[in-house]
Amino acid sequence: MLSEWIELSLEDATPQSRRGKLPGGTYTLHEAGILELTPDACRDEARACVLSAGIHGNETAPIELLGACLARLEAGLLTLGAPVLVILGNLEAIRRAERYVHTNLNRLFRRDLDETGMEAERARLLMSAVDAFFARHPGRERLHYDLHTAIRGSRYPRFVVEPFADTATRLQQWHWLAAADIQAVLHQHQHSWTFSHYSKHHHQAQAFTLELGRALPFGHNDLAALAPMARLLEALLAGREPPGDAPSRMVFFRVAHELMRHSEDFRLCFADDTPNFTEFQPGARLAEDAEAGPFVVEAAPLYVVFPNAEVELGARAALLARPIPPPG
Repeated sequence: MLSEWIELSLEDATPQSRRGKLPGGTYTLHEAGILELTPDACRDEARACVLSAGIHGNETAPIELLGACLARLEAGLLTLGAPVLVILGNLEAIRRAERYVHTNLNRLFRRDLDETGMEAERARLLMSAVDAFFARHPGRERLHYDLHTAIRGSRYPRFVVEPFADTATRLQQWHWLAAADIQAVLHQHQHSWTFSHYSKHHHQAQAFTLELGRALPFGHNDLAALAPMARLLEALLAGREPPGDAPSRMVFFRVAHELMRHSEDFRLCFADDTPNFTEFQPGARLAEDAEAGPFVVEAAPLYVVFPNAEVELGARAALLARPIPPPG
């Protein structure tokens, strides 16, 4: 059943049973694209884990990665030892192989959301599912890995974004992520209403947006390159302590500025295929906007991340960051 769950979710098919046994526990199918795994017995070191993918519909490698982990669990190659909520985000966008249908789902995870439409309703459903899941496990440390791929190349193909919130990230997380072959870390400087931010801000979870390479169609992903990340996810499913490595293996950045699109007459002043974490020196003009005017790098170099001139009006067109020392 677990090996078919992704296909059933995308086909909007009704499963024969919404509940069943798996090695070490049970599974429950909630709403479409929401799967809960409940262990017969939690290991002492187990976390209450949310693992999400497909918040953007054209980012397929994380969906395939989660599917492979679930197949190994169902085959008995793993034994469930932790409570886990597995989420496929924007089902209709995944079906269409598009980033989103009407609007970017990953900016809608806020409790005072007043927008309407398919993506807004999906955001409300996913927030409610996360609320209920964490409420069922009040004594467990909370963890949320929201798995993505980037729409462009990157100097660091595998990197994480740490959401801004009062909850501090444990040093342990940096060890795990380093061992999972994450190459860079980007610390957010202010609230941004992403899915991982929701879990960190409202549930004090250890939470990250993980970028695991380039967005490619189904069947074109190199999952072998994600084997270290698979080992991390499988350790979490089993309720075991994941392997660790030195955080100094990763390069750390902090966002210094958000470049916003204010008008229809907006453009980025560099090539569309500029990789993430490209460095721009003082004096470089990065954007022109009919309302906000030009943006020019001033005193120190800036590194551009997630540049996208085609975002909606009022949305972020790029993050601009500077390097910082690794933690402790």
